[in-house]
Amino acid sequence: MTDAASLSARLDGLLFFPVTPFGPDGAVDLEVFRAHVRRGIEAGAGAVFACCGTGEFHALTPEEYRACVAAAVEESAGRVPVVAGAGYGTALALQFARLAEEAGADGLLAMPPYLVVADQAGLLRHYAALAEGTSLDVIVYQRDNAVLTPATVAELARIPRIIGLKDGVGDLDLMQRIISAVRSTVPDRDFRYFNGLPTAELTGLAYRGIGVTLYSSAVFCFAPEIALAFHRALTAGDDATVNALLDGFYRPLVELRHQGRGYAVSLVKAGVRLRGLDVGEVRPPLSEPAPAHVKELAELIDRGLALLGED
Repeated sequence: MTDAASLSARLDGLLFFPVTPFGPDGAVDLEVFRAHVRRGIEAGAGAVFACCGTGEFHALTPEEYRACVAAAVEESAGRVPVVAGAGYGTALALQFARLAEEAGADGLLAMPPYLVVADQAGLLRHYAALAEGTSLDVIVYQRDNAVLTPATVAELARIPRIIGLKDGVGDLDLMQRIISAVRSTVPDRDFRYFNGLPTAELTGLAYRGIGVTLYSSAVFCFAPEIALAFHRALTAGDDATVNALLDGFYRPLVELRHQGRGYAVSLVKAGVRLRGLDVGEVRPPLSEPAPAHVKELAELIDRGLALLGED
């Protein structure tokens, strides 16, 4: 079995994207981060994706980043894989990738390059360089200024250390064509696909229809009971539970998330605080959710737990 296949085979279940806690002085609180990661693994996370979008990668210094990735690796202790975010331009992305490798991560989530809108050839060069820069396996995250064509993804799939694509665009027609192109041109490759939309559960049924079963769950950060119940129901074809949670919890949550910029991160962090772990506030340029929206989130969490028959 190749190294790439080993990580690919280990990626299963719900993918946990922990927030990065900050103390009252604004510094990273590594002890709270460890507790957050530990709780997630003990709750049943299938993998830990440290210092990614929900973890405010954009706001971390290289030193903070390395410390957080190392802490996640230590807390995991090999029980689940740890994947670290890497972004910005190619030179900085490589620097973060090497820090992740030093910290013991199992792989990288390659986020879009900073600021520029590159053509397909430039994106291919960027991700190829990142894959060649360390011994870590790479999942490419397409969204915003890094949307890939089927032909480009097929070329990426030929690179041994690039093991998958996380989709944050939500264009199912594009995703179906990508899957078909990779299957047709690289037929022997076990290439993985992930639903990476902000509240992926809302589109879980649609993505499963084209064969994409892995997804990242922001809800798992603050309500693992709800996230796991939904995942079990979705996997088992329990439409009654899926629809009850979609109607009573996930759709209202998405509508609440749309009430403010940056809520895909700040609202998740507020949810973690509501469940008893003080992870602090988001760093600028993000802002905290309005108090009324935090109150609405608390009510939504209670409603979701009630749907499961829990207090």
